[in-house]
Amino acid sequence: MTTARKPETSLPFLDATVRVRYAETDQMGVVYHANYLVWLEVGRVELMRSLGAEYKQMETADDCHIVVVEAHCRYHKSARYDEVLRIRTRVSEAHSRSIHFQYEVWRDADNQLLATGETKHVICGKDGRPKHLPEKYRDLFTTTAPPCEPA
Repeated sequence: MTTARKPETSLPFLDATVRVRYAETDQMGVVYHANYLVWLEVGRVELMRSLGAEYKQMETADDCHIVVVEAHCRYHKSARYDEVLRIRTRVSEAHSRSIHFQYEVWRDADNQLLATGETKHVICGKDGRPKHLPEKYRDLFTTTAPPCEPA
């Protein structure tokens, strides 16, 4: 039986930025809630890239798909059109067949926390069946600390 490979101390966050586009807002210029999940993905992909695990390469070369099985987002304050947001992402847990990520969405202009979230992912082959995360990626998600900027 494989146990969780939870870091003894949490890995630092990696920051990615996005600018709120007009298409992501309602008539009042407030971001529609589902767009936060898209931004969490931006953060996740950039974190993985910074760790040396390019998602496209994982899929094509290693038949390793990271499937979202649970997503949670808590909204604290609204984001608005044309604001620059900082998506902070880190790995919170890594198991042999799953990875959990944590997120924070901050508004750059006033350093306000807008949302927090987490996603849980199962490692699957292209057939959709769960599989073990290939060894070459396992340590990346538990021991490598990506560069990060302070909040």
